[in-house]
Amino acid sequence: MIASRQDRLYRIAYTYVRNKDDALEIVQETIYRAFISVKKVREPQYFHTWLTKIAVNYALEYIRKAKKTVYIDNDYEAGYAPERTEEQIDLHQALDSLDEKSKTVIILRYFEDLPLKDVAEIVDMSLSSVKSIVYRALAKLNIHLNEGEDDE
Repeated sequence: MIASRQDRLYRIAYTYVRNKDDALEIVQETIYRAFISVKKVREPQYFHTWLTKIAVNYALEYIRKAKKTVYIDNDYEAGYAPERTEEQIDLHQALDSLDEKSKTVIILRYFEDLPLKDVAEIVDMSLSSVKSIVYRALAKLNIHLNEGEDDE
């Protein structure tokens, strides 16, 4: 069950660290943590949400612990990133301009295409709070991306 989710976990991790090796390390640790605590999942229909929550939390923990400068890996996954490199950079720079919570909500909602209800479950917030964060984050992203266009 976990093995079937590895690609999705990798995409989530990669969105945070933008480095293959770091993303693979996050996936590996996520799977390890899931194996040792899988008994905590009471309802199987929430397994994916639970697993995603572990991945997001560990990705954030990994970034905090490593205090790494997140850089853009030139070898983006095919089919995952926008076609134009400039768009990739602009989008990721705009995402980096968001606070941690907003970035997580946007990644889960729009990169992973999760319903807002699942996003709320993963980030331990009410649905209305998640909707507010999405609204504000999209406004910030829009401003950031439009500023980038004005500079050109």
